[in-house]
Amino acid sequence: MKEKILITGATGNLGKLVLNNLLEELPASQLSILVRDVTKATEFKDKGVTVYNGDYNNYDSLILAFKNIDNIYFVSSSDISNRTKQHENVINAAKEAGIKHIVYTSFIRKNETETSPIAAVANAHLKTESWLKNSGMDYTILKHTIYADFLPIFLGENLLETGIAYLPAGEGKNTFVTRSDMAEVGSKILTSIEDHKNKEYEINNENALSIRDIATQISEITKKPIQYISPTQQEYIETLTKAGVPIEYIGMFAGFAEAFKQEEFIKSGTTIESIIGRKPTTISEFLTQVYSK
Repeated sequence: MKEKILITGATGNLGKLVLNNLLEELPASQLSILVRDVTKATEFKDKGVTVYNGDYNNYDSLILAFKNIDNIYFVSSSDISNRTKQHENVINAAKEAGIKHIVYTSFIRKNETETSPIAAVANAHLKTESWLKNSGMDYTILKHTIYADFLPIFLGENLLETGIAYLPAGEGKNTFVTRSDMAEVGSKILTSIEDHKNKEYEINNENALSIRDIATQISEITKKPIQYISPTQQEYIETLTKAGVPIEYIGMFAGFAEAFKQEEFIKSGTTIESIIGRKPTTISEFLTQVYSK
């Protein structure tokens, strides 16, 4: 009997990519998804995917969705303030429902202490990894580096108009991977899961780049001069506040910028190639796709 796979967050950016990859490899009858809004999952239901209405905050909905499922692709919650409890619910419900294997989307880090500039984001991941390892279920932990897809957000939607990349990231170098490459890693693991029992993978790119490097590449692609300015944290916060950016976003952007400065995501490697059989998309290729339109 073919093992049944459930993907959480399947109407989100990452989960949807993983699901679409799996639909190219497996019959829809093997696939289920957990979504908060079933109206957003009509296209998958029409293809024969089983759709469960559920929420990480609703333990009973998780139990219902996880029954008769073998393996879960567990996309970490985007609700930072409630993430820890939500993840605890998922792990406990999976264990109660008899899940065999969880593939969890965590993140690469250098500093695991409270002094990390992104400790607020990191803590739930660290706890979730620990719960998984002690759950008795098989697991695969995917330690994702930063999505390359976030770069245009960090650099600002008006980058080409202003000609200024404004971020307090100093000269720190980090690796970036496209969301689509991360999704391909996830789907490959789900279709060969016996090879990945109780393993942890750092999902990173082969070359680390600074924001200055990235600004230079964008200049070359667009033939427009892009100046990189790395202000102090205080200057950055004041500038974004005056621009009317919501305070929660300012804190997140500032925290990640400091993490870039401290090279939290500098680790490079060839894990992606070993799993999907090709080199990951380079940042130059990604930036060309985004900025040469």
